[in-house]
Amino acid sequence: MSLTVDLRHRFGAFALEVDFEAPEGITALFGRSGSGKTTVVNAVAGLLRPDTGRIAVEGVTVFDSGARVNLAPHRRRFGYVFQDARLFPHLDVAGNLAYGLRFSPRGAAGASLDEVADLLGLETLLGRRPGALSGGEKQRVAIGRALLSRPRMLLMDEPLAALDAARKSEILPYLERLRDRTGLPILYVSHAVAEVARLATTVVVLEGGRVVQAGPAEQVLSDPALVRQIGIREAGAVLPATVTRHHADGLSELAISGGRVFLPQIDLAQGERTRVRILAHDVILSRAAPEGLSALNILPATVIALREGSGPGVMVQMKCGTDRLLARITRRSADALGLAPGVGVHAVIKSVSVARIDVGGG
Repeated sequence: MSLTVDLRHRFGAFALEVDFEAPEGITALFGRSGSGKTTVVNAVAGLLRPDTGRIAVEGVTVFDSGARVNLAPHRRRFGYVFQDARLFPHLDVAGNLAYGLRFSPRGAAGASLDEVADLLGLETLLGRRPGALSGGEKQRVAIGRALLSRPRMLLMDEPLAALDAARKSEILPYLERLRDRTGLPILYVSHAVAEVARLATTVVVLEGGRVVQAGPAEQVLSDPALVRQIGIREAGAVLPATVTRHHADGLSELAISGGRVFLPQIDLAQGERTRVRILAHDVILSRAAPEGLSALNILPATVIALREGSGPGVMVQMKCGTDRLLARITRRSADALGLAPGVGVHAVIKSVSVARIDVGGG
């Protein structure tokens, strides 16, 4: 299933002009506040009528200004999960979930209430009222309710924005499970790099109402040009990996295209696929293979490009196997190492520098 979005809309001085294709999986609309993310998702949902454009999903046109097509929100069959859960306080969790079934078309295929409760870890919460739930639990109920409406796709507008770090860590594995087990396409709005790196299949970057980058998550998030949107401290690379072994000393060994990495033990079985986000400021470069270091992760790489900023730093983009890796070093260090496109280096990464939230599941 794919989503086609081609929109033009104006709010006073702000002009939205977006055109992108969203394939299967999670497509993240990513960008700073005010870039137009929520406007796009509201237009897709039917809550906003664009000035001009076309929106189609699974070959069904839901909006076309030229053909005067504008399906009502309930006829589009999109499940919408907002920043706040918007649960009914007088109903328990089971009642809130069952409410979604009221909007399920007769005969539509989909998971049962029990199956959704199992998917989202809600089995022990079914008898509770919303007031007795944590923020993360409320969002899981809201997602379950949307799923039970048997939608064509899910729209999620910064569903974790109101949660603290602990609650985000709690809910992210459930979103990964939703992505991997249901096959339901999801349009996911966020300005949090860690969320997008863990969840997204495709990333569409918005700036000032326009698409400035779009493509596979690993490609877009490892592009040094993204620094403009996320800042230097968040710049990094996303590497697909496979868990190969859990060691007795508490480390997990993962295979990537360019070698292997060791991380503090992660809760994934041997053979499972995952993603690892490695921040650019956590990578040290050496021309020769280093010896006598405490760092366990030393990866051979080849410099692709150097991107200089206005300060003393340089962003170095490298090819590591078939993946991309970023390192942020000083211009003085880059000159001393003689770095240039095509030069071979060794990237040194401390195992404990990779945060748990930057290791995906599924």
